[in-house]
Amino acid sequence: MKNFSILFVLAFISFFKAEGQNKIDLVKSNKWFIAGPSIENEEAINTLRLKKGIVSVTAKDNPKGEIELNVMIANSETNDGVPTNLSESKYIEITYQSTQIIKLQAREGNAEGTGCVHGGSHPRINLPASPKHFSTIKIPWADFKQDELPNGKTLNIHNICKLNFVNYHPVSGSVLKIKAVVF
Repeated sequence: MKNFSILFVLAFISFFKAEGQNKIDLVKSNKWFIAGPSIENEEAINTLRLKKGIVSVTAKDNPKGEIELNVMIANSETNDGVPTNLSESKYIEITYQSTQIIKLQAREGNAEGTGCVHGGSHPRINLPASPKHFSTIKIPWADFKQDELPNGKTLNIHNICKLNFVNYHPVSGSVLKIKAVVF
């Protein structure tokens, strides 16, 4: 009986260890891309990400337009990527700090399966501002809706290309820091 108990404990530990190993953290694994009026450029964002494990973006003084921070689901050296089936994932977990509300868009892959759908709007949710400390939020994939309408199109979790963190109305010095994007 003692041997059975030890085997059970070892199996239990290895199951949960394996579960944790299946998780992907896009901050650790993938290159990030930036567009819009930010102080940091793509090189600075990725250098900090690789050295300190954090993605950080600051709006320039008197920003004009939106700031869009992108990451591919499948690792890519370009701001486009092959769609990925995330049907085994039930949610996305993000650890972040932000001085403003951020829209998180989930971009779906194109019909050909070769890249992302561009233009238009995409299933999305709001990340609430968290200006004083890092917050961790778990968002079920089912919460992503087209134009955030309750009856809007839901996300096709079998065909996800990338995530866009968008500040549509940045103010001078607004900051977004991301420590983890796990699914």
